[in-house]
Amino acid sequence: MYSVREGADYTRPGLWIIACYDHFHPCNDHIMSTTTATVSAGHGLTHWYPATFYVLLPLIGKELGLSYTQIGFLMSAQHIAGAISNLPGGMIVDAIGKKGYLLAASLFWVGVPYALMSMTNSMWMLVVCLMLVGIGNNLWHPAAIPTLAYRYPQRKGLVLSFHGMGGNVGEALAPLAAGTLLAWFSWRTVVVINVVPGLVMAILILVMLGALTTARTQYDDHDVNAGGTTKWNMRQYLRDLSGLLRDRALMLICVSAGFRTLTQTGLLVFLPVYLAYEQGYSPIAVGVCMTVLQVAGLIAAPIAGHMSDKVGRQKVVLSSMLLTGVTIIGMVFAGQSLAFIVFVALVGFFLYAMRPVMQAWAIENTPKRLAGTGVGLQFTILAIGASIAPATFGVIADTWGVYAAFYFLAGTIIAANVLVLLVPHTPGPRATAA
Repeated sequence: MYSVREGADYTRPGLWIIACYDHFHPCNDHIMSTTTATVSAGHGLTHWYPATFYVLLPLIGKELGLSYTQIGFLMSAQHIAGAISNLPGGMIVDAIGKKGYLLAASLFWVGVPYALMSMTNSMWMLVVCLMLVGIGNNLWHPAAIPTLAYRYPQRKGLVLSFHGMGGNVGEALAPLAAGTLLAWFSWRTVVVINVVPGLVMAILILVMLGALTTARTQYDDHDVNAGGTTKWNMRQYLRDLSGLLRDRALMLICVSAGFRTLTQTGLLVFLPVYLAYEQGYSPIAVGVCMTVLQVAGLIAAPIAGHMSDKVGRQKVVLSSMLLTGVTIIGMVFAGQSLAFIVFVALVGFFLYAMRPVMQAWAIENTPKRLAGTGVGLQFTILAIGASIAPATFGVIADTWGVYAAFYFLAGTIIAANVLVLLVPHTPGPRATAA
């Protein structure tokens, strides 16, 4: 007979879903704790901001007279800043260890530059604001992902899927909210209004989680990273970082994830522009399509995370990548038919299914004392992929047409699949968790 968690207060707002999860999964090791819920909700806000901006981007592009190539350059600049700042961000997390403070600072830093965009009248001011966003956003993942992964070492895929679901919820609700607000306000007003949720969430993180210094666990005799008793040493850190860069399995996983992110970023930036420019969709209709993409990903994440904990990361990633490439091509062929929305949903399902799985896979190939740095390295490579996608897509679309650019994205996910095949075989996730 199933029972609820002893001592749990399920009367608290938003925690009713935890009771449901406990009822059907009594052996979940408290995986849906307050920390998991709060960090996942905060992750949703880090994705809320860019998801809103993608809906605003066609309006901004028309007002400033931007071509596909210029729009691509804007978003590439943001991800280049992220690529440069990711490893330093991981180092800061490993050195400081006060993850609650860093998570709150990340949310604040990401939100404020979007408000500054309301005062810009040139592409170059937008570039500066977006680069600031790219820097601030890269404190989040090195702090959040190791915290969750090592609190639940036997269920990394599942707990990181909850974290990923937070991002999907943010990306699903933001386009609808932005599209609705645009019915009454200009895009400049919307970016100012948009700052409020992130500031509120940053305060909640500080109140509910505090410093969130990583503690020892029953599975490990050493602290996950700084903030414990181990003294941080720069010389040893650089030697360990060099070892990470020489780890073949980790680097293949990260580069493959970079190709996946290239595909994702190209879709997120240019699918709204394509729908507005080529298909004549209204802002609210664009928002609905982007929400469909994210809702499908929201459904896929826990399924893929749980399956990867059971059957292994590589099998789930390979099948998800293959089906993503097929459905992108199907989306292009569907054109203006109802099938287009169906293919958008399928792309979202398979594309986002593999994200938490690849994060868990990378964590399993990273020493725990370098948890933040390992995530920083992974997201540096992801940011490089993300920075390549918009500019390349824009040039291809302006030169050979937007449909050729979508074929390019299908090719990138196929390239990622080839790299996954080359990853050396390692024991299953349960064997490597402890």
